[in-house]
Amino acid sequence: MTATAVGRSGRIRREKSVLPGFGITLGITIAWLTLIILIPLAGLFLKTATLSFDHFLTIITSTRVLNALKISFGIAFLAALTNIVLGSVVVWALTRYEFPGRRVFDAIVDIPFALPTAVAGIALTALYAENGWLGGLLAQLGIKVAYTPLGIYVALVFIGLPFVVRTVQPVLQDLDGELEEAASSLGASRFQVILRVVVPTLLPALLTGFALAFARAVGEYGSVIFIAGNLPNVSEVAPLLIVIRLEEFRYADATAIAVIMLVASFVLLLIINRLQAWSEAHRRP
Repeated sequence: MTATAVGRSGRIRREKSVLPGFGITLGITIAWLTLIILIPLAGLFLKTATLSFDHFLTIITSTRVLNALKISFGIAFLAALTNIVLGSVVVWALTRYEFPGRRVFDAIVDIPFALPTAVAGIALTALYAENGWLGGLLAQLGIKVAYTPLGIYVALVFIGLPFVVRTVQPVLQDLDGELEEAASSLGASRFQVILRVVVPTLLPALLTGFALAFARAVGEYGSVIFIAGNLPNVSEVAPLLIVIRLEEFRYADATAIAVIMLVASFVLLLIINRLQAWSEAHRRP
């Protein structure tokens, strides 16, 4: 990285960075991102471009596609919101309190990271099926989880929780406890301390965790197909519909659905990033 400085003549001159290698590392970064991300995405758009505009609209506005997109994005959004709340509670307990087994619980949070998605889907299905441990109890209350959209929600909450916890945890650990004590000494209630001191500090991290959990949930496939039931227009997610179209050799249809998911995800993530930047700007003194 280079620094800039203004000389006596008024011209801007560049000073060499203490650490060399900026050009090499930038070149490797651009080349790697191009190979791994940009070229595959370009191929996706090029394949979709083979469709006429009318055919493209017919594909993405069909009832089955619209319902699949609605289920994927809607339930992913609800699951990410849930993880914001539950993840914050988990982080607070792991960070602010000492209790037996805290390190064990802290390690358990990372299990969805390491667990294969198919294994997670099978485990959740066995647990929440009507003859499962939790599913049997819920069935007595008239609540069916497995093979319903509620099962998709449970799976997405499961795989998204670590993203929120691991994003918020270091920020809460670095939060100076003296700020909370100062607010309390000035007469603020515990609720006011959390609302006006803790939450504004954690808000950028919470938005980042929400974005990561949402992005992972939208594209989740392995853990969902086992517990969803995969009924068209009822519990079929968009990634599964893409796989079905590929198995039917309808490649253009599959890429059209993928492009819509990509664009929608990009727009939502862009909005979240702007909110994060706005929050950080207003948090600075």
